[in-house]
Amino acid sequence: MRTLSGLRVPPGPAQSVIVLVFDAFSAHNMSLHGYSRETTPNMARLARRAVVYHNHFASSNFTTPGTASLLTGTHPWTHRALQPNDGVAEHFATRNIFRVFHDYYGVAYTHNMWAQTLLRQFQSGIRELIPRATLFLKSYDAFISTLFKGDEDVASVGWARHMKLVGDGHAYSLFLSHVYEALQEAAVPENLKRRFPRGLPTGTAADVGFLLEDAVDSIGNLVTRIPRPFIGYFHFFPPHSPYHTPAEFCDRFKGDGYQAPQKPRDVFARGDARPLLLPRREYDEFVLYVDREFGRFYNALEASGLLDSTWLVCTSDHGEMFERGLQGHGNPTLYEPVIRVPLLIFEPGRNLGLDVSVPTSAVDLLPTLAHITGHPIPDWTEGMLLPPFGSAAPDPNRSVYAVEARENEKNAPLTQASTMLVKGRYKLHYYFGYRTPKVDQLVKLYDIHADPEELVDLSISQPDLTADLLADLKAKLAQADQPYQA
Repeated sequence: MRTLSGLRVPPGPAQSVIVLVFDAFSAHNMSLHGYSRETTPNMARLARRAVVYHNHFASSNFTTPGTASLLTGTHPWTHRALQPNDGVAEHFATRNIFRVFHDYYGVAYTHNMWAQTLLRQFQSGIRELIPRATLFLKSYDAFISTLFKGDEDVASVGWARHMKLVGDGHAYSLFLSHVYEALQEAAVPENLKRRFPRGLPTGTAADVGFLLEDAVDSIGNLVTRIPRPFIGYFHFFPPHSPYHTPAEFCDRFKGDGYQAPQKPRDVFARGDARPLLLPRREYDEFVLYVDREFGRFYNALEASGLLDSTWLVCTSDHGEMFERGLQGHGNPTLYEPVIRVPLLIFEPGRNLGLDVSVPTSAVDLLPTLAHITGHPIPDWTEGMLLPPFGSAAPDPNRSVYAVEARENEKNAPLTQASTMLVKGRYKLHYYFGYRTPKVDQLVKLYDIHADPEELVDLSISQPDLTADLLADLKAKLAQADQPYQA
C-alpha cells in the first residue's frame, strides 16, 4: 500500500475546505450505513470523528444536475443543468461555491468529463483548475482533451468509434482500430495489467485509464503546498462504472452468500426483474478500493497537520443501482440506491462522532460551508444549514427534493421529469410526461423508515397522505416553472 509521507503543513488561523466527491457512490451499498457486505471499513473507522448523515439525498440521479447542485446550492429546476454534459443557466455561472469563497484560493480537479464542463463554466472563480488529463495515464488519446477543449465529449466519442474496437470486435475503421489497440496495449505496463485484471479504471471511451492512488497522492501533496485558506473541490470517478477494482479486491465478495431482495420489475426496466448479482458484486468490490484510498488520504492529511485547520467533506453526486431490471444510473428512476448518497463532514478538532438521521439534501452543503467558515450565505441558495451547525433544531418534517429531467429543454417548463419528495419517514415518487414507456402520471409512496427497500407502495392505501405530499411537490414544480411560462 502506498503512503503519503513527509507532508507537513505550518499552522494557520483560517480554516480551509476540501470537498471530496466519489462519483456514483451509493449509501445503500456502504457497510457504514448498514449494508451487509463490509464495503467501507475505513470510513466506518473514521466516522467516529465525523458528523455522519444517514439520510442524505443527491439532487438528481446523474452527474450533471447532481454536481451542479453541489456547486451552486440549488436544485436542478433552478440551476437548469438538466441535460447530460450541460452547463448551468447563464445567470448561475457566477453563483457557485468558488464565488462564495472569493477570498480563498480556489482549486479543483475532476476525472469526470461532465463535471469538468461545469468547472470550466465556473473557471473565473477558480484560481487553479487542474486539466483533467493530468491525473490519467499517458495515452495516445491525450491530444483529444487538449485539441478539443470545448467539445471533448463529442470528440472522444468520435475518436473511440473510429479507433477503438467495441465489445463485439467491431469499429468504424478495422485497420486503424487494430493498430491502435496494439499501441495502447503496449503502452500499459505489465505490472498494471496484473494489478487490474478487469482492466484499468477509465473515465471515457478515449481514456487509457487512471489510478485512484495517483489522484490521491497528487491532490494530497497539492493541498499541503497551495496558499491558505483554500477551497478545494476534487471529484474522482470511482466507484462509477466500469467497476475495475485492483486484484486485491477482485472476488472479495464472491460466494459470500449475499442475497439481494427480490423486487418488482420497474416500468422503466430494460431487463427482467432478477437481481443483478454480478455487477452488484463488482461494484461492491470497487467500493473497497474507494474506501481504502479515502482512508489513505485522510491519514496523510492528518499526519501533515492540515486537518487541524481544514474541514474535510466526503460525498457523492448520485448513487448506483442493480435491481428491478435497472442497472447503473442511466434511467429516470429515483429509488434509494441511486439517490441516497454518503455525506461525512470532518470538523477541525472534532474527536467524537455524531450521527444525523433527519433527511438532508445536497443543496445544504454550500450554505453550511459558507456559514462555518464565516462567509455570508448567498440569498440564491436553496439549502438549509446542516445539523448540528445551525442554531435552530433540525426540522424532522422538512421537504427534501430531487429531480431528473434530462430530456427537457433548458429554458422551458418541466414537461417530462422524475421527481421526488422526502418528508419525515415518507418518500413520494412522481413521474410525468414520458412517452416511451407511456408514463404520464405515475405516483408511488413509501415509508422509507419501515421499508427502506421501497417494496410496499402506499399510494393506494394512504390516499390522503399521498395527496398532501403530491400537492406539496406540484406546488414546488409550479414555482420552478413560473420563470419559463410563455
